[in-house]
Amino acid sequence: MALVLCTGIDPELLASRKLILEGDGHTVVSTMDQRELEKACAEQNFDIAIIGEAMSPKVKRWASQLIREKCPSSRMLELYPFYAGRSLTDVDAWLAMPREHPEEFKEVVNSLAPQRR
Repeated sequence: MALVLCTGIDPELLASRKLILEGDGHTVVSTMDQRELEKACAEQNFDIAIIGEAMSPKVKRWASQLIREKCPSSRMLELYPFYAGRSLTDVDAWLAMPREHPEEFKEVVNSLAPQRR
């Protein structure tokens, strides 16, 4: 499965996503601030980076730039609130949140994961 970076500002959402993705076989690293994100990107080469919906558009753009610079091979997923719409144009996938059931979230993440032999 994939090595996944989840970045966001809500600890409950990050914990929930980590449980969902680890239950699906992925390894997940969560970050909540600039220092943690920079450190994680310097130490790991993530397959997938997920940018959380609770972040402001400005912070999302900053995070996506950092991820593109430090982890250029990462495929990126922007989560966004239904009412606000997408903030990023240079990502691989988008998903409106929240979802009552995690199946669509898992499907999108799995579609971004590298195919293992």
